[in-house]
Amino acid sequence: MSAWQETQTPWKTERTERIEQAERDEQAERDEQAEHAAVGAGQPAVCGNENGTGNGNGSGKLPEQVGPPPSGFALLPWLLLGMGAFSNLFQGKTSNPWIGGIGLLLFNSLYIQVVFRAFSKKAREARSTRGALIALGVVTCFLGGLYGGSWLLFFPLLGLAAGAVVRGRWLGGTGLGLSVLAGVVAGLRDGWGAVSVAYGTFLSTMVTAAILSLSDAVRELRAAREELARRAVEKERLRFSRDLHDLLGHTLSVIVVKSEAARRIAHRDLDAALVQVSDIESVGRQALTEIREAVTGYREGSLATDLDRARSALLAAGIQPVVRQSGPPLSAHAEVLLGWVVREAVTNAVRHSGAGRCEIAVDGSSERVRARISDDGAGIVVGGGEVGGGEVGGGGGAGVGGTGLKGLTERLTAAGGSLEAGPGVRGGFVVSAELPGATA
Repeated sequence: MSAWQETQTPWKTERTERIEQAERDEQAERDEQAEHAAVGAGQPAVCGNENGTGNGNGSGKLPEQVGPPPSGFALLPWLLLGMGAFSNLFQGKTSNPWIGGIGLLLFNSLYIQVVFRAFSKKAREARSTRGALIALGVVTCFLGGLYGGSWLLFFPLLGLAAGAVVRGRWLGGTGLGLSVLAGVVAGLRDGWGAVSVAYGTFLSTMVTAAILSLSDAVRELRAAREELARRAVEKERLRFSRDLHDLLGHTLSVIVVKSEAARRIAHRDLDAALVQVSDIESVGRQALTEIREAVTGYREGSLATDLDRARSALLAAGIQPVVRQSGPPLSAHAEVLLGWVVREAVTNAVRHSGAGRCEIAVDGSSERVRARISDDGAGIVVGGGEVGGGEVGGGGGAGVGGTGLKGLTERLTAAGGSLEAGPGVRGGFVVSAELPGATA
């Protein structure tokens, strides 16, 4: 290898790497813009950065990581409120210590069972959990009424367990009932000290329920936000795949037909063949522009342009076109949708129908706008694929089951319209589209 080649090879490699890196950066930027555009265009706003999550900077957005879901371990430290009763029991200050010891063990066991089951909705709503909570209340009343003093602090713990289990419309009544129960039991033992016990019980019940309900709501919102972002990305991908199918299906069909025409006439009429080649170049350049517009989601269609291209494609395929358009001007959205219909129907006619004549009729009014594309071709072949409609690439049956027409059906249905495709009364294949009040 020469010295010049040795000096040029690294430059070419470095330049190629720069080009590839620029293409990757541009594609990443397009993907990001497409995701944001999809979320902003058809979905509720999703707060956060490009990953659909918040940045945690105090701007009111949800944090990017909310940590693991809470569990019963979060409520276990509150058992330390019972240390006073535990101390009195082992220091011999409690009468009937065996009863107190069994009661303390039973209270702790029931409390742990209830709070750990409270963080699963299914387990929380089970009868066994409610039964354990009631048993916990009975044990609390028994120990508080029997010993009083520090044993009354089990009532706020009972409130914590109840607040973790009871939600919704029963919460207020439960909190109030427990506070009254705690006040009565404490009042029988300590008189005015019952007020603080009752207040602590009510507060622990309501605050625990509020915090856990808020935690559940945040997680549900996060899950809903992620689902919205996922659906928005899927919707954008579906839009792009439909646009790409409809654009390339029609464009490649035109290019193939015109290439065949140029090959057939090149030996006897070079000028006419060059005209076909020039048309192929124009169609290819236009396709590049439309693909770029489809990628960014800003493609605007013109029905008149699509009708002209359809006429040209039919002529190149040896099919006589008959194009009629009447009625008031259509809205831009209606022109885009009907343009897709014309493209798909003509593409299928050129590819599969073997027709000699194809009619395209568009008429509109203030209430409805209709497009009808019919040909006199082979229509549908029984036991085979669709000839002249429906499915590009064969396979399938009648109607709108094909890839292209299926996507068009979904588009028109979303716009309040309809699409029908099937064999004509006199043979051939007919595609009919209808949209509501789509005049400009």
